[in-house]
Amino acid sequence: MNTKILALSTATEECSVALSINNKLYTRSEISPQQHAKKILPMVDEVLKEANVNLSEIDAIAYNRGPGSFTGIRIGVSIAKGLGFAENLPMVGISNLKAIAQSAYRQLGLTRVACAIDARMNEVYWGCFTHQEDGNWKEVDTECVISLGDLTKHLFNDKLIWGTAGTGWSTYPKKLGKFIKNYQNSQILYSQAQDIAYLAKFELLKGNATDAEQANPVYLRDIILKK
Repeated sequence: MNTKILALSTATEECSVALSINNKLYTRSEISPQQHAKKILPMVDEVLKEANVNLSEIDAIAYNRGPGSFTGIRIGVSIAKGLGFAENLPMVGISNLKAIAQSAYRQLGLTRVACAIDARMNEVYWGCFTHQEDGNWKEVDTECVISLGDLTKHLFNDKLIWGTAGTGWSTYPKKLGKFIKNYQNSQILYSQAQDIAYLAKFELLKGNATDAEQANPVYLRDIILKK
């Protein structure tokens, strides 16, 4: 699929931008807590200039829709919407949890990934994914925000090894570790914009793009699983 996808990710402490053109990547990334609003647009300008591409030539804008930092998500979605409105570009929102799984696969080849992002107050944003033959991911445990005490219903007793990724695993290693019998800690904390761009290609093929007005964040706070 020969497309030009501009991807933004500001839902975590890492701020990143990626421009994917026919599978060639132009990227910028920086760990910059509370600086995303200042960093993101200069990063966009830099990758466009490096690729010698104008915003009007982009086929779609992909954005990290969350879950994650409320402020970070709002910044990323707002800027993505602004860019989309400016050139009437299609928009694709990508799950931060799925993008973290893709990052674990890209860097370590993990094909079964349990993702947990620290949501504070002894809660995590939770999602589990398996890698498919076409390169996309299958969600095998519904994305949610859940208390650590309620994770018993998500216990994996199979003998297969699950990779783990996300800030939840570094924040609550012992508490989360008991919920999966066999796991490999990837040490991967964040997704990156290049993972957002990669996953956006599948959504575009399925016709799941929207216009800028319909581009919205997903906080998951209204999807709380309890006992």
